[in-house]
Amino acid sequence: MARRDIWLLSDGRLWRVRGRLGGDRGQEVSYDFTHERSAQQMVDRMIKTSAGSWRDLTETVRQESSRRSE
Repeated sequence: MARRDIWLLSDGRLWRVRGRLGGDRGQEVSYDFTHERSAQQMVDRMIKTSAGSWRDLTETVRQESSRRSE
């Protein structure tokens, strides 16, 4: 099974959903939204349509980011 990654990002104005299949050098797609709800719905669709189990790494990434900025 190939690795799959999904990110939900915002610059405060727009929301972007990025998806990648196959690790760092895999195929990537991105979708832009003006509303968080629409972006979250895309994330949910991407998760539902892909096989395997998912782990939410949001807190792990935040903690690592905090450590780097200290």
